[in-house]
Amino acid sequence: MFTTNLSEPVSNTGDYPLFAPTVVAAAPRTATIAPAHRDETALADVLRHPGIWRRGSTKAPRSDTLSTGLADLDALLPGGGWPRGALIEILLAEDGLGECSLLLPALATLTQARKRVVLVAPPYIPYAPALAAAGVDLTQLVHIDATASDTHWTAEQCLRAGCCGAVLNWLPRSDYRQLRRLQLAAETGGTFGFVFRPLSAAHEASPAALRLRLEPGETQPRLEILKCRGRFGEPSHALGLRA
Repeated sequence: MFTTNLSEPVSNTGDYPLFAPTVVAAAPRTATIAPAHRDETALADVLRHPGIWRRGSTKAPRSDTLSTGLADLDALLPGGGWPRGALIEILLAEDGLGECSLLLPALATLTQARKRVVLVAPPYIPYAPALAAAGVDLTQLVHIDATASDTHWTAEQCLRAGCCGAVLNWLPRSDYRQLRRLQLAAETGGTFGFVFRPLSAAHEASPAALRLRLEPGETQPRLEILKCRGRFGEPSHALGLRA
């Protein structure tokens, strides 16, 4: 496994009496709290958490997000963008549907803010001129060429470290346990965790906070929200995407 910065060339005891007078002190008085009251207090603390939403409430939970750069997609996502500290799955019918272009606005914003973006085992060599033209600061972009057996571990460490703005990971094969570890690592590091997987994985259970399906459309690629934590109403919504 090697790491490459795309903006630079690759280089590879005191004395005490045995017996002491016995002193009996009155036990301090403590206020007792009825079990029911304790339960109500604990429940109130939980419900005050910003990530908790109660059915029937008109107030949606607050979330830390980053705009996707696409107004139509932002309007469909809670908080108006990609959820920070979460795993985001992009399920692809095939390569080249604009999956990387979909993330470019966010990557440009992160790298320009001096946040490191890591690409773990991409299937193709990143084209630096196109990334730079999209506003991505190449000095903040790192390409890690990991083997199939090391891909999950590498992505998990980058997500958990807390020093990366985003981690992009390509996973032809993965299971729920591995994805759960990535989700927890993203939460720990407060990092955007983007995972590209084949569309055939759409029927599998996933711990990801957001799942998107990207497939060919009649005139342009079709992007559909399959799962979105904190989004209420229609379970899915599709929109056109420029490749």
